[in-house]
Amino acid sequence: MCKRIVSFVFTVVVMFLSPLASVVVQAQLQPPQDFRVMDTPNDGGRSLTLGWRASTFDGPSLQYRVLIAMAVEGPYQEVAAFSNNQHFQKDTKSPWWAHLFEQNNHRFDLKSGGQLMLSDGTPYWVKLVIDNGMDSSETQPLSATSFPNFFNWAQANNLLLLILFTVAVLFSILRARKNPHGFLRRIEGLDAVEEAIGRATEMGKPILYLTGSAAMDNPSTIAATVVLSEVAKKVSAYEAGLIVPHRDPIVLAICQEITKEAYTQTGHPDAYKTEMNFYITDDQFSYTAAVQGIMLRERPAAIFMLGYYYAESLLLAETGHEAGAIQIAGTDADHQLPFFFIACDYTLMGEELYAASAYLSREPVMVGTLRAQDMGKAVLLGALILGVAISTIGEIFQTETLMYVAQVFYDFK
Repeated sequence: MCKRIVSFVFTVVVMFLSPLASVVVQAQLQPPQDFRVMDTPNDGGRSLTLGWRASTFDGPSLQYRVLIAMAVEGPYQEVAAFSNNQHFQKDTKSPWWAHLFEQNNHRFDLKSGGQLMLSDGTPYWVKLVIDNGMDSSETQPLSATSFPNFFNWAQANNLLLLILFTVAVLFSILRARKNPHGFLRRIEGLDAVEEAIGRATEMGKPILYLTGSAAMDNPSTIAATVVLSEVAKKVSAYEAGLIVPHRDPIVLAICQEITKEAYTQTGHPDAYKTEMNFYITDDQFSYTAAVQGIMLRERPAAIFMLGYYYAESLLLAETGHEAGAIQIAGTDADHQLPFFFIACDYTLMGEELYAASAYLSREPVMVGTLRAQDMGKAVLLGALILGVAISTIGEIFQTETLMYVAQVFYDFK
């Protein structure tokens, strides 16, 4: 009798639980909701973007599989498979104004490469399959076409900052034209230029000017030739001697014209001599040895070493020190700055070399641009401090709300 009762109860339980189990399985195998396929925005083409609502099922075996075909009837090719805890909108490196879906929704970018080759202008059919290891369910296929985008909205903040910086440059130039002798941060090495040239004039000794070891396509060489123009003007006014040896023929030709123009502008064209600029050799240490010989023979009162330098920097600076000259050096080669610090009287560090021409000439366009650059640096420095503070607060309070402000200064590729 007991066995019959147990059997009856078991049968009843199975009859009631079977439909419930069926409902659970069906709930687990519901196809992904809000499935969308579109061209990937803000890119160069050959890419599609998929988005869908995250599944509420947390099973470790749940996977998504992406299938693609050239026609709605197939055949479909599986191009990607991943678990349900991957590929979310919040994992995509894009600013908040370029988000396509909610942060907790899935996002997958289907890019051309490897075995998958997408063509712009060709429609593709894509469907998404959800698989729990025992059964699967899929979405209806959707069609999308990839094409290159004209504008990358993810970098709209960079465009905005560029426009603001351009406005700052133009405003600073207008102010500099009204007041060209306004405040500029004092740079001791440039303040000493007139002192060095005056010392050479009093002692009746020449001035040695070096433009570095790089070619004319190097920014520091360009800066050195611009400063040469200002130095040549002061040398011409003081009627001192000028020696400018070179190791690059193109730099030589340009410096000859710059020096000649400087003497003409100061009203002393007859004092200019072609032999002020001369070519030695393009070999690094042969040039260095020749310049060292000039230092020891001519005993210049002042030596300018501006531009880009290599291993010859310490050799030249030490020899100039032995010759008893006032030495003003400037370079953006950070691995050579320590040698100039040790052996020279004044050293222009990095960007100070580029500011030298504006500092010496007080030309409104140069001065205005320099001031605008300083304003830009101040903004970027403030952005760095603000970004660190926002990131710290976000980690402490576990919130990303403030990161929306910091993303304005990000560079999204």
